Formats: sequence, structure tokens, C-alpha cells
Amino acid sequence: MTRTAWYFEDFYVGQEIPVGSRTVTEEEIIAFATQFDPQPFHVDHDAAAASIFGGVIASGWHTCSMMMRMVVDSVLGTSSSMGSPGLDKVRWLQPVRAGDTLTVSYITTALKPSSSRPDRGVVWSTWRAVNQHGEVACTIEGMGMFGRRPKEDGDA
Repeated sequence: MTRTAWYFEDFYVGQEIPVGSRTVTEEEIIAFATQFDPQPFHVDHDAAAASIFGGVIASGWHTCSMMMRMVVDSVLGTSSSMGSPGLDKVRWLQPVRAGDTLTVSYITTALKPSSSRPDRGVVWSTWRAVNQHGEVACTIEGMGMFGRRPKEDGDA
């Protein structure tokens, strides 16, 4: 059984949790885009070279998926997560290219214990991916529901 490392009470506003880094390959850029976002600048070298990007770039959805994996591996996978009611904003600020290394952090921006369900609370967060040049490539703003820490026997 996996130990729960993150409960609602473990988050605080301003907290920045580093969740990992990943270097992107051209093979995975093209494979993801071929299956899920086959726009020419994601899958075709000639079309991408002639585009405003000047070469093949990762789908924004691929970038979000890589970020999601890192957040699950570092936070959500060992948390009391109850899922998410959705995202408020996704921004693709810099193209992600083969060879880029994205470093992702999870930043807590607001908290609210549930008034109707005392066993949970909502955590608002921004996920930020920064490339090896220090440029913010992508941000995701959203919210997640987390269980409250169980009371120990004898707690009031």
C-alpha cells in the first residue's frame, strides 16, 4: 500500500513544489502529434520549416501531458487527490522543440476547505514549465480536490 504523502493540510499559498524535468525528443513529438494533433508544424519537417516556427514543435497538448505526468509522479500519485473539477487557463508561451528540457513546478495559489464536506478541500495551483533557457514555455492554472488528513484515534 502506498503511503499518502500529501493531504489538503500539507499545501500552503506560495508553496512551490519542484516536480521534475524532462528532455523532449523529436520522435516523441512526432509520435504524439501523429496520434492526437497532426497539424503540419508538429509532424512534417518541410511544412514546419516553412511555418512561423521554422521547425517541428511539440503540440501544446503534448506539453501539458508531459507536465501532468511529472505532477502525478511527484504529488498526485501519493496524495489524497479526489480529482479535479477542471482547469481555468492553459497558456503555451514558448514553442517546445526537440532537445528542450522542461523543468516543472507546482505552485499553490489558493486553498479552501469545503464547508459542505469537511473531509476535503480545494487547492488552486499553477503548473509552470520552464525550458533550459529560463523561458516559461507553458502554464496551467486549475484546481484539485484533496482529502483532509484523517484524525488519529483519541483526537478531539
